[in-house]
Order: sequence, then C-alpha cells, then structure tokens
Amino acid sequence: MLGKGLALALLATAAVVAAAAPVPLPLPAAQAACEPGTKIDSSTADQARKKLEAAGYRKVRELKKGCDNVWHATAEKDGAETGVALTPDGKTYPER
Repeated sequence: MLGKGLALALLATAAVVAAAAPVPLPLPAAQAACEPGTKIDSSTADQARKKLEAAGYRKVRELKKGCDNVWHATAEKDGAETGVALTPDGKTYPER
C-alpha cells in the first residue's frame, strides 16, 4: 500500500500532466457533423470569397464549408440575391 505522501505526489503529477495536455480546438459547425476520418482541405473563407467575387458574385456572406470541401454562401449576382456553392476545383453553382 502506498504511503500518503507518495499517493499525493502521484496525484499532483497526474494533475500537471493533465493540465499540459493539448485541448482540441472546436470545429466549425459545418465540419463538426463530418464523419470521423473525413479529410477537410485547407482552403479558407477568404480564398473562397475571392474566387466567388472573381466569378461575378458580390456581397458574399454566410460562408460555410461542408464535409465535401464545398463552400456554401449567400451572395448577389446580376442584382439578385442567391445561394451559391463553390467546389474545390473552383466551379460555382447556384443553390436554393
């Protein structure tokens, strides 16, 4: 049986190790629902916004990335508000 001093030392060591363990960052909601092992690419919202603007969309907002790496947004094109999807290969598709 361990002495009280040794038991306390072990508990203190365990607390220090637990405190030093990295805390995982929360995933964006669109990615939190992804299946374990789904590969999310490194494209950013800023990159997606620039590609959508280059495709003629203005006032791009509500950018969300899905598990399939497709960006979804609301934007204006030709004076009308629309939903739009941007695929990883740079193609845009209207949504809704």
